[in-house]
Amino acid sequence: MLRVARGFTLIELMITVAIIGILASVALPAYQDYTIRAKMSEVILAMSSCRTSITELYQSGGSPPGADNWGCEAVTSKFVASLATDDDGKATATVRNISASVNNLVVTMTPLVTAGVPADSAANMGQSLYGWLCGSTGTTIDKKYLPSSCRGI
Repeated sequence: MLRVARGFTLIELMITVAIIGILASVALPAYQDYTIRAKMSEVILAMSSCRTSITELYQSGGSPPGADNWGCEAVTSKFVASLATDDDGKATATVRNISASVNNLVVTMTPLVTAGVPADSAANMGQSLYGWLCGSTGTTIDKKYLPSSCRGI
């Protein structure tokens, strides 16, 4: 009597498990970086209220309000421990509750008067801002964890 083999051999099953293991070892770190980036985008969103109020103050003119007096420093969220501003309106957020690789580190947003030139509250009050540079000088978080729009480029 001839017997027809059915199913997979042990070698075939071992090869399949090995392939799945290799794919998982590559995909898991990439997924972890992705989840950190997604949470960091919420930090950037929390900082956007600061960006709005600082832009309005620059455009309206008057005297510079000084460090931590731009009207947006009270913003905190699940992922933002604190938000601070300097004399020129550079906003700095301290991160929390995301991952050990980014917790207690900071991300910054700097107002610009022209491409690559930071605003100076003493000289540029009453002018429109060119834009904002996210992930600029002072950012201590590795750029791979920042959203692509916030890598200081």
